[in-house]
Parts: sequence; C-alpha cells; structure tokens
Amino acid sequence: MPFPSSPLRLLAACALLLGSNLAHAQYSWIDANGVRHFSDRPPPPSTPPHKILKAPGRAAAAVPPAPAEPASPAEAPTPAKGPKTLAQREEEFLARSKLREEQEKKDAAAAQRRRDLAEHCQDARQMRAQVESGVRIAKFDAKGERSFMTDEERAAQLARVNKALAQCRQ
Repeated sequence: MPFPSSPLRLLAACALLLGSNLAHAQYSWIDANGVRHFSDRPPPPSTPPHKILKAPGRAAAAVPPAPAEPASPAEAPTPAKGPKTLAQREEEFLARSKLREEQEKKDAAAAQRRRDLAEHCQDARQMRAQVESGVRIAKFDAKGERSFMTDEERAAQLARVNKALAQCRQ
C-alpha cells in the first residue's frame, strides 16, 4: 500500500486544525445586570442580540460601556429570565429547609400525640379490667385515711373509663 504524499498529509493536518478550532467555541455576552459572561454554551434566549459580544462564526463585538445606575427603582430593568444567582438559590434553599424543619416538628408532635393517646388507652383498658374484676378498690382521702369504692363510685368510674375507651377507638 503506497503512503500518502506530503501535500495530502498537509491538507489533512490543516483540516484537523480547523476542526479543533470549531470545537472550542466560545460565547461572550452581558446579562441584564451588566455582568459579562464567558461560556462554551450559547447565552439564554432572553439575551438580546446586541448584548452578545462573541459567538462562533461571528466577529467579536466591542465591549459596550457599563450601563448607568438607574435614578429610581421604577427605572430599574426587570431581571431577565435565566439562571438563578447563588444568592437566589441560597434563599430558596433556606426557605425549603425552614419548611422541612416545620414539617418535621409537626410530624414529631403528631407522633408524640399518638404515643400519648396509646398510653392513655392502655391505662384505660387496665382501669376497666380492674373495675370490672370485682376486687375491692381502695382510695385515700385528704387526711390519708383509706376507704373503699362503693358500687355507685365503681359504676361512675366504669362509665368514665368506657367513655375514654370510646375516644381511643376513633
């Protein structure tokens, strides 16, 4: 197999060099806030053509002067749609973190209420079993003297326990 001639090699090398130059496409533009950006990706579609300073296949434009500060907030330009700034992303992150913490607090409080209700229901079941067992239940008055529950007191206690258990079933 014959080797390619020297001019053919030169032509191939030039083609490769031209191709590599296109692979390093660079864009340069100025956003709505007056910040100059350099990237290998095209600017956002909201960027007006006169703000694009350099694009592949287009001659570099002269850098326009920085925009003057508006005299009043009413004259301030509206922010362009595009990538969010670090401060905006940080603010959104903090807002999401705060919402997540609030939700975690609500969930923890709800879980604590469920645990308390389960404990209360267990105590009510034990009290019902004790009242229905027929065993004499002692109680102590303010002076520390012991007395036993009467049948009327036992019935009233059973009614209160059944009412509490009805709430547990809901």
